[in-house]
Amino acid sequence: MVREITDANIKSVLAEGKPVVVDIWAPWCGPCRMMTPVVDELAEEYAGKIIVGKMNADDNNEIPSVYNVMNIPTLLFFKDGTLVNRHVGAARKADLQPLFQNLL
Repeated sequence: MVREITDANIKSVLAEGKPVVVDIWAPWCGPCRMMTPVVDELAEEYAGKIIVGKMNADDNNEIPSVYNVMNIPTLLFFKDGTLVNRHVGAARKADLQPLFQNLL
């Protein structure tokens, strides 16, 4: 299940103790919409192991600014509350799986 992550709740999500992947997107972004089924599949595949969430860049500007997100979609990968990796742009599931696996 993909969770909604916001500027207001990200600290509590990161504090849950599991790795976290944040998909920063916007409704008007074509590549972001293409990524939705990929992110949904990965969230289901890693359910219980990795928290997967989406952050709407139009509604949340603090976190994208803190992590220097210049383009969307951007996936931010957190382990122990620290940013350990990022992926910018649309990608296939097979290309993202190793990034998810490295969080475990």
